[in-house]
Amino acid sequence: MKPREVVVNDRMQHDFVYTLTEPPGRNFHAGFEPQLTPEQMLRLGVFGGRYMTDCTAEFPAEWFEHARFCPERHDPELNLFKVNASQPLAVWRAKGWIHPDDPRGWFQWYCRYYQGRRSEDDERQIRRWKAMTRHLAQLRNCPLPGDWNCRRKQRQALLHWAYDCRNL
Repeated sequence: MKPREVVVNDRMQHDFVYTLTEPPGRNFHAGFEPQLTPEQMLRLGVFGGRYMTDCTAEFPAEWFEHARFCPERHDPELNLFKVNASQPLAVWRAKGWIHPDDPRGWFQWYCRYYQGRRSEDDERQIRRWKAMTRHLAQLRNCPLPGDWNCRRKQRQALLHWAYDCRNL
């Protein structure tokens, strides 16, 4: 694949440039196996519909055709599990979870990674993704497998990290 530059101009980044070096959805790091694509996540309902509503031009249009969006506000009813499982961006910043290249956090990193960008932050973000598996174990202990009312907040949080827990 011939490298391609992407120029970002949205509310949080102006004239930010990154390079796509891999084909979309391919050549992920060993052990990084998200169960959902960014498009699937947006369609199912993540981040209260508010996340990335101003940067649709950066990504494929089909990702947003059926996205559950609310540009005006964060609306937990748009989330698949109908609960708020997000922390404010200020908390993410205070905890040092935000890399300057991806000021919106993990999901922005994942969208760009999925599209083919590779960066100095990949290993850190993949470690963070792997750390979410502890929540999968707790879901597997729900008394009724597939009961979406059991640990809804954890289910939504896992969805935010590209884990598909609909069948647990």
